[in-house]
Amino acid sequence: MAIKVTMPRLSDTMTEGTVATWLKKVGDKISEGDILAEIETDKATMEFESFNEGTLLHIGIQTGETAPVDSLLAIIGKEGEDISALLAGGDTPAAEAPKADAPVAEAKTETAAPAKAATELPKGVIVVTMPRLSDTMTEGTVATWLKKVGDTVAEGDILAEIETDKATMEFESFNAGTLLYIGIQEGNTAPVDSLLAIIGPAGTDIAGIAENYTAGGAATASAPATEEKAAAPAAEKATEATADTSSNGGRILASPLAKKIASDKGIQLTQVKGSGENGRIVKSDIENFTPSTQAKPAANADAKSETAAPSAPKVFVPAGEVYTEEIKNSQMRKIIAKRLAESLFTAPHYNLVIEVSMDEAMGARATINTVPDTKVSFNDMVIKACALALKKHPKINSQWKEDAIIINHHVNIGVAVAVEDGLVVPVLKFTDAMSLSQIGASVRDLAGRAKNKKLGPQEMEGSTFTVSNLGMFGITEFNSIINQPNSAILSVGAIVEKPVVKNGQIVVGNTMMLSLACDHRTIDGATGAQFLQTLKQYIESPVTMLA
Repeated sequence: MAIKVTMPRLSDTMTEGTVATWLKKVGDKISEGDILAEIETDKATMEFESFNEGTLLHIGIQTGETAPVDSLLAIIGKEGEDISALLAGGDTPAAEAPKADAPVAEAKTETAAPAKAATELPKGVIVVTMPRLSDTMTEGTVATWLKKVGDTVAEGDILAEIETDKATMEFESFNAGTLLYIGIQEGNTAPVDSLLAIIGPAGTDIAGIAENYTAGGAATASAPATEEKAAAPAAEKATEATADTSSNGGRILASPLAKKIASDKGIQLTQVKGSGENGRIVKSDIENFTPSTQAKPAANADAKSETAAPSAPKVFVPAGEVYTEEIKNSQMRKIIAKRLAESLFTAPHYNLVIEVSMDEAMGARATINTVPDTKVSFNDMVIKACALALKKHPKINSQWKEDAIIINHHVNIGVAVAVEDGLVVPVLKFTDAMSLSQIGASVRDLAGRAKNKKLGPQEMEGSTFTVSNLGMFGITEFNSIINQPNSAILSVGAIVEKPVVKNGQIVVGNTMMLSLACDHRTIDGATGAQFLQTLKQYIESPVTMLA
C-alpha cells in the first residue's frame, strides 16, 4: 500500500522547508535509510532519510520549491501502484480503474473518462514537484532553469537552481527523458508540492496531468495540443532574463558562488573556461581568471574623445537616469524579518548600558596569546565573562512562557555571526565549562562554517543568552533585538582609547561600552543592572574568572 511522505519538521522553529536537491527520482527503488533529498530549513540544509521501502512513485515538491511542514513531499509504494486517490487528497489509493472494454453503464458520469485521463500518468512520464525540506518551509523560488522545454534530460543533469532561505542549490534530475513541461518559471515562488516540471518520452501528451495540477492550484498548463511548443518559448524567455549565455546561444554552467564573484568583479562568464564537471565554471575559475586586453584600444579611444571638450565654458546642467534595483527577498531574509518583528513587538525591550575599563583585559590577552597555538580575542573574553555572570544571575538566563518563567541553569551562549544574506546564531553549548582557548577555537570554527553555510540545525538551537559584537566595525555602542526565546542579548562595542579619571588623575585609558537588552516580562531593571556589575568585574579583572 502506498505511503505518503510529508515535509518533516527538522528544527524547533521550522514552519516550512525547501527541497535543495532530490537524490532519488520517480521510479527508483527505495530502501529504509536511503537519503531521499536534501532539505533546507530556516537554519541549515539537512539530508532527509526514508523510513520506508518500495518504489518512489511521486515527487510532490520539486527542487527549489518551498512548502509548509506536513505538505506532501513524496509517495512511496509498490511499482505500478495506482496513487491517483492520494494525489487527489485521499488517504488510500484509488480502486483499480475499469477496463477499456467494460460496459458504458459502469461509468457513473459522463466526465469519468476525462477525470481518469487527468490523473493517470502515461508510461515513462514523471512529475517533479517542489519538496518540503523543513517544518517551517512553505514555499521555494526557482532562481534559474538550466534546461528548457524540449531539451533532452539525462540522469544527473542539472535541471534548475533553487533558492531556499539559506542558499541557492542545484537540483539534479534523477530521471532521463525529455523536459515536457515547466510549471514554475524563473524568479517565481511556489508552495511546496507545486508542479515544478514533467519529464517523459518526447511527444507525450501531458495535458491531463498539467490540468490536474492546475485544478489543485499548483501550476498552469498550456493548451494540450500546443503545450510543449508554447512552454518552450516561455522558458527560453525567462532564462534569457536571468542567466548568462555563451556566444553561440548555449547556456553557461556556473555555480551560484562563481556567478556572484564574477558579477562583483565585472567578469563576463562567456570569457571564462570552466574546470568543473561538463565544463562548469566554479569559484577557482573566477578567482584565477585574467581579463583580456582586447577592450583597451576602444577604451583609450573613448577617453580621447572625452578629453576633446569645447574651450568655451558652459553652464553645467546635471543629467542622469533614475535607476532602481529590486532584489527579491531570500528565504533567510524573510525568516529574519519575521522572527525579529515578532521579538520586538511581543517582548517589551529595555536597554541597560555600562562602560568597562579594558586596560587589564588587554594586558591579560597579550599574555595569554604568547602561549604557542593559542589565540584568544576580546570577544572570547566577553563570552567567558557572560557565562560566569549568568551562573551567578540565573534570572538573566531565562525565557518567558504564558504560564511560567523557565530558568535555565545550563549556559548555552549564542554568538551572532554576519553572513552574506543575513545573520545566524551558532551556539556554544555549556559555555561556562569551556576555557578561553576552547571558546576561541569553537567560535572560529562555528563562524567559518556559518559563512560557508555548513552549520547543522542542532548547532544553532538551544541558546539561553546571546552576544552580538560590532566592535570590529568601529561601532562604539548599539542596541540589539532579543533573540527569542532568550530573555536578553548583550551588544558589545569597540574598544576606544580616551582620557579617563583614575585615582583623581586624568590619564589615557581604554574603555568599551556594553548594552544589555532585556525582556521586561522576565528581567527587572535591578536584576539586569546586577548582572552588568558582575560582568564588569570579570572583564575589568580577568584573573577573577579563574576563581
